[in-house]
Amino acid sequence: MPRTLIKHATVINDGSSKVMDVLIDNQRIIQIAASISANSHDIIVDAAGKYLLPGMIDDQVHFREPGLTHKGTIASESRAAVAGGITSYMEMPNVNPATTNIDALERKFDIANKYSYGNYSFYLGDTETNLEQIKRLNPSQHCGVKVFMGASTGNLLVENPSALEGIFKNAPTLIVTHCESGPIIQRNTDKLLKLKTELSIADHPAIRDQNACFESSSYAVSLAKKYNSQLHVLHITTEKELSLFEAGPIENKTITAEACVHHLWFSNDDYKKSGNLIKCNPSIKYQSDRDALIQALHTGHIDIVATDHAPHTWDEKILAYPQAPAGLPLVQHALLSLLDHVAHKRLNLELVVEKIAHNPAKRYGITDRGFIREGYFADLVLINFNKSTQATHKSSLYHCGWTPFDGHEFSSKIEATWVNGQLVFDGEKIQKHPPNASRLSFNKH
Repeated sequence: MPRTLIKHATVINDGSSKVMDVLIDNQRIIQIAASISANSHDIIVDAAGKYLLPGMIDDQVHFREPGLTHKGTIASESRAAVAGGITSYMEMPNVNPATTNIDALERKFDIANKYSYGNYSFYLGDTETNLEQIKRLNPSQHCGVKVFMGASTGNLLVENPSALEGIFKNAPTLIVTHCESGPIIQRNTDKLLKLKTELSIADHPAIRDQNACFESSSYAVSLAKKYNSQLHVLHITTEKELSLFEAGPIENKTITAEACVHHLWFSNDDYKKSGNLIKCNPSIKYQSDRDALIQALHTGHIDIVATDHAPHTWDEKILAYPQAPAGLPLVQHALLSLLDHVAHKRLNLELVVEKIAHNPAKRYGITDRGFIREGYFADLVLINFNKSTQATHKSSLYHCGWTPFDGHEFSSKIEATWVNGQLVFDGEKIQKHPPNASRLSFNKH
């Protein structure tokens, strides 16, 4: 494979912005300098006026394989991800059958090894009876254990206090949690049904309200403090929950928090237009919550931004509110949505890179990824702020064939994505058939 030389790019990395050349050879970045001379066989990329970022590391996706492939597959959703500048992902266990033992976990790695367009890892799902499987996790090979605390179906729901304490005491990897209180959700539902005969999507943020989230998140944080666990609380949605987390840089934190792109973008005002297409759990809440989450990115109360990409078919999403499943496809436009925040001066580009690449790499201890550094894998995305991207259902690459951003014109364009030094997306189409991606490895838990 010839070397790739990216010339005159504005490199965003480690909190700085510099015009540099970047040379890639044999999957890795081998030189970064103000000027690098090419040889006759190099692939030259003129990136003048464009921005080179480390690829987004999305630590929360649902790619639906095995068992739910009518919604999406590892191949289809990872294709959309690399088109969106996501070069690595960590996928969730609520497939069919649920990923609750090591053998099932490794089978997913086998699928990804054949079909994934991005680098990958997979979580083991927690149940109230699989503690021995959790103890078998290898911290250098497995990203973590996912705990659904009061908001899931089937055997992935864990509410028994002794089972939760066993996990927080014994997990050898990072614990990631979905925190919503089932009893509070049920009480809110019952209260609304006394006032009306039928619930609608407008009720969603009232049913899954700030108290349901805070009750569960605070419980998770208390368990982590009791057992000195490594805890990462996923998809924070409320201003109230932010008080549970420390401000400042991610280094040396044992308890961290995450926000997702749709909670930074939508508010309850959007339910009227988008309906069940933006139904998700935890719910999209109020403008004040959205504004607080954006501010928390600046203060460091929120450490990481991810997607919680969760596709469902169009026919499923247009069912009546109570029957429509929660979740929306996001990986193709997630980074573009954050770059719109940059264009509107709500965020700066260095902060975005910190939250989508640097901090996930630090929190999970991902080996040689998440930064533009000599010796690191060349997982890169090239951004053009002088071109726009029109999001439509028709242009989405998801297996489900729709996007919640339909009709929106993003203010930037992804011009190229490299995974392990290989161009996989050229701004228009996917370039590389898998496998080129790699299983993620970890050096910290």
